[in-house]
Amino acid sequence: MRGVVWLVLLFVVAVVAATTLGGNDGLVTFYWSGWRTDLSLNLFVILAVFGVAVLVVSINAIDSMLSLPRRASQWRALRRERAAQSALREALAELLAARYGRACKAAQRAQALQGDAPVLGGEAGEFMILARLLEAAALHRLQDRAARDAAMRPLLAAEWALEDRDTAAAQALLASLPPGLARRTQALRLRLQAARQADEPMQALHLARQLANHGAFSTTAAQAMLRSLATQSLDPAREVHQLERIWQQLEPADRRDPAVAVHAARRAVALGANEHARQWLRPFWEGLSELDADSREQVALAVADAAPGIASDWLPRIETAAEAWPQDAAVQAAAGLVLADRQLFGKARRPLEQSAASPRLPGPLRRRAWRVLAAIAREGGEADAARRCEQEAAALD
Repeated sequence: MRGVVWLVLLFVVAVVAATTLGGNDGLVTFYWSGWRTDLSLNLFVILAVFGVAVLVVSINAIDSMLSLPRRASQWRALRRERAAQSALREALAELLAARYGRACKAAQRAQALQGDAPVLGGEAGEFMILARLLEAAALHRLQDRAARDAAMRPLLAAEWALEDRDTAAAQALLASLPPGLARRTQALRLRLQAARQADEPMQALHLARQLANHGAFSTTAAQAMLRSLATQSLDPAREVHQLERIWQQLEPADRRDPAVAVHAARRAVALGANEHARQWLRPFWEGLSELDADSREQVALAVADAAPGIASDWLPRIETAAEAWPQDAAVQAAAGLVLADRQLFGKARRPLEQSAASPRLPGPLRRRAWRVLAAIAREGGEADAARRCEQEAAALD
């Protein structure tokens, strides 16, 4: 039947082509650099259709070639998923057939394959839970209580201890896990939760990075968690050398995060170590064009906080940034405060006036700008201007 349909369609196409193209006397002429080529309209239409077909086939071929690695990866993931599902079904069948040794091995093989098949739901998914239950049931029938407890009890007991806020018990249970089980994603998740409950941000940061490298979180969630833990790890520092030691212990990826560097700089300013703060902020200030608007604003505000005592080698960088972002109030505030600290009052007045009048900036920074402007006015003998600036600063209190 299908052949008959195709034959009818072929006849229809032939009739339409003969009717349309049979009496077509049109001519297509191409001119190029003194050369002229004449084609019949029928031949031009045929060549155009053929060219479009070749183009479509070529595009499809290129797309197939470029997507080959992705399709190969999907095919391998599908094979691993099918193998894991097959091992799980085998474990269930062997357990029901009272072949407990084989059931245990099949369940262990299913768990091993699950790590290479993220589609199965991760360590906390139904697949892994069922595989562990089958393994534990088989080990129970084999009277291997130690292995049975190692497969089930520590993780579950640790999870229950965390739910009860018994952090010490949870950490003790997690520390007793065998090396293979301790490296599993669910064990790492529980260790991360325990570290956060115990207020150990550096340990939590290390565990969170391991989980992120294993793809346990989405990219956005991993970035937010790592940033939060990195900033929390800086808070316990009460002296400059402690803060510097913690900063050096952070991963290079954390130190390249503008939010982490800004938090570290503000902690350094609070401890009176402005030079450390400027040292950590310098790479970001030199690369302001590579930052988004929010990060650029936070870096500029941190530089403004660390302005007292700034060295003269910062001046070219400050002036370049002020010229590049004339409408950015935070950059102008940083530039004005740095220039004022270097007693370049003539250059500092305009960016300070712009930042002091900007409602987007924090009140304390605007108040500081008004007071610096008042000091500049008094230095120049402008008593009325100094009084007005002091009044503007007082209005922000």
